[in-house]
Amino acid sequence: MESLSAEVGCTEPVRVPESVLRRDQARLEELERRKNAKESCSVSEENVAYFSATFSAEKAAIEQLISSCSNADQGKITETLEETTLRTQQLQKFLNDSTMFLTQYELRQAQASLQKLQVSISEIKPKKKFAFRSRNVTSQQPTSVPGNTEKTTSVDTTVADGTINATQCGFSNFQNEVLIKQPEEIQQRDVLLSHLTNCKVTLFGSPSTLHIKNVRDCRILSGPVSSSVFVDECKDCTLGFACQQLRTHNTANTQIYLHVTSRAIIEDCQGVRFAPLTWTYDGMDNDFKISGLDPSRNNWSQVDDFNWLAAGAHSPNWSVIPESERISWDDGETAL
Repeated sequence: MESLSAEVGCTEPVRVPESVLRRDQARLEELERRKNAKESCSVSEENVAYFSATFSAEKAAIEQLISSCSNADQGKITETLEETTLRTQQLQKFLNDSTMFLTQYELRQAQASLQKLQVSISEIKPKKKFAFRSRNVTSQQPTSVPGNTEKTTSVDTTVADGTINATQCGFSNFQNEVLIKQPEEIQQRDVLLSHLTNCKVTLFGSPSTLHIKNVRDCRILSGPVSSSVFVDECKDCTLGFACQQLRTHNTANTQIYLHVTSRAIIEDCQGVRFAPLTWTYDGMDNDFKISGLDPSRNNWSQVDDFNWLAAGAHSPNWSVIPESERISWDDGETAL
């Protein structure tokens, strides 16, 4: 036994070369990396699958509600529109919260679907018909502007076919005017600004949607918009607003001071420049709450150009406004 113990005690441990240890460690790390990548991919695929199923189901439900308005009475239509508007806003928020794992293609498809829903909703909103002629209906008390001598008028919007949308307001066909709406005039209503030239427009409060169309040499500022802002045929303007989604078409040489909770979209645009929204007014914090927007989440510099698909190259159609060129609203540059 002593002899055996001695023999065992004299056995030296086998030494593994350091190079073998390093290779083994690298192999284990690679296996772990692959495992984590597989798990991450699996989670991402599950998220996308859940998003697609949930988004499609809710979209179909909203479309069903819209179609139910075709033969409904006025009261039912109004009730259904309130529900569809709310559910569409919630669907937009669901999309905003899912952008981190969606591809650009998936994101664009979902945004296009939401835009179609919003257009469908706007098309069935109750309208009051007027025969023979179109006209602008002026508020009983025009909004006054302290210290300003320019004419200031507040109007509901008359559209080209002589009909007035009962839930829409705004300004159309003005030149060289200062135009203002107060919160109680626009709160959660659709606002249309069209055919304006060299005007200064200020919208206090929280619109439901904002449409800016055919404007030239204008400055337009708006409080937080609950859903989308649509800009079309805009040239040589300065715009400022907060919204869930921005879609800009056929626009040139325009500055946009933006707070947006999703990615902004431009199409057929040139010379559009972006900066974060810094304009504020008394009561803006409360209007953010009404709109449902997150004031701490701003994707102002995340812009998708649908005319520029070159991977890894910045679109020449938009840029960031250098800090030295941005308007400082606190230094005398006001809405007026």
